[in-house]
Amino acid sequence: MSINHIRPWRHIERRKSRQIHVGNVPVGGDAPIAVQTMTNTPTTDVAATVAQVQAAAEAGADIVRVSVPDEASSRALKEIVRESPVPIVADIHFHYKRGIEAAEAGAACLRINPGNIGDEKRVAEVIRAAKDHNCSIRIGVNAGSLEKHLLEKYGEPCPEAMVESGLDHIRILQDHDFNEFKISVKASDVFMSAAAYQQLAEATDAPIHLGITEAGGFVSGTIKSAIGLGQLLWMGIGDTLRVSLSADPVEEVKVGFEILKSLGLRHRGVNIISCPSCARQGFDVIKTVEALEKRLEHVKTPMSLSIIGCVVNGPGEALMTDVGFTGGGAGSGMVYLAGKASHKMSNAQMVDHIVEEVEKKAAQLDAETAAAE
Repeated sequence: MSINHIRPWRHIERRKSRQIHVGNVPVGGDAPIAVQTMTNTPTTDVAATVAQVQAAAEAGADIVRVSVPDEASSRALKEIVRESPVPIVADIHFHYKRGIEAAEAGAACLRINPGNIGDEKRVAEVIRAAKDHNCSIRIGVNAGSLEKHLLEKYGEPCPEAMVESGLDHIRILQDHDFNEFKISVKASDVFMSAAAYQQLAEATDAPIHLGITEAGGFVSGTIKSAIGLGQLLWMGIGDTLRVSLSADPVEEVKVGFEILKSLGLRHRGVNIISCPSCARQGFDVIKTVEALEKRLEHVKTPMSLSIIGCVVNGPGEALMTDVGFTGGGAGSGMVYLAGKASHKMSNAQMVDHIVEEVEKKAAQLDAETAAAE
């Protein structure tokens, strides 16, 4: 829950859901909203897949999903799970036996799609394997693979059909005394996804995994996801999320965190506040921000940095950030620390100097946190 008594307009009341676990990661209840991504390497290439999982984890991923399309992938999954720094979700489609094999291989969660996993008897076998191996399950409803009877009933994919599919599958899990599940109702259409998730949130107390599926490339997919997931998160809906991009999984993690950071729901790393730049800029804002984003990727401490090209908004923005730099004249600008003007710095040395100030502030914040524990 994001609480700010001074600024009540920033308050988000999160939906109350049951809490489950995906490995050692709590999902739902009062747990932080978890960020997920998915590998796109061949699962049978263990080295490449583990490298991608580790890169995603380093970027902040709490959970990583891996596709398990065949028996060879099931065998590889065991090695991947053993070497992964985060819990692994096994993505299961079409063949229920892959779900059983994934549970046996040590997957922390099984993602199954009601539209293509098979009849209830097969689902029951997957549930039994999940119970036996302490696995949770994600019911992954997708508008593109709804059950035939629901398409006949509703005429086309729609929010009502997606929610009915999800609730039908919840009933199957609960009929088998299984409650360690979360659920998603994804579509590539932002309107359909948002409507389905809102209906789902009212119909169940299960943890909800958010996503706009097949959102597109980096730019278009980021925009779609920010609109769709952003409004749902603002409404308090969502316990985990994945930003689905035709891009490097690390980029999915970064975008997911930026969405959460913009709403004050997760805090990790440096939040850079920067202007779009104009003719008034005292230095090249765009190149400076690009350089700082790369140079500060290693900083995990939550903190803020303002990089503003001129004095119109620079001092005001700096009042609200841990470290700030505002462009001035004669090839230099003003460095702000803890909201106050501190000292001047030349544009030529500003990037190195700002990195140094951010690292120093991060160390101070980390020490204060450690002392308070």
